[in-house]
Amino acid sequence: MAAYTVEARPAVRKALRKLSADVRKDVLAVMRGLTEDPRPPGVRALAGHRPYLRVRSGDYRVIYAVDDAARLVTVAVVGHRRDVYRNLGL
Repeated sequence: MAAYTVEARPAVRKALRKLSADVRKDVLAVMRGLTEDPRPPGVRALAGHRPYLRVRSGDYRVIYAVDDAARLVTVAVVGHRRDVYRNLGL
């Protein structure tokens, strides 16, 4: 099975730069894991935003959409669980 390509929106790159090194390492590991399995155990559909999924990385959430035809995962938002669902703007 061919791997998926993971793309991150510019806001995600900016959010990653603001994270501490250990948290960033964990979040990036989750994002890299999406290349092999875009729907890993523990993934949940994002209520109210149909095509988007979310996966946990400690206290942080990675919100993304999967395009199976293009084998593409687009990471839309990364943030702390208390803030990430406010003003999603998806």
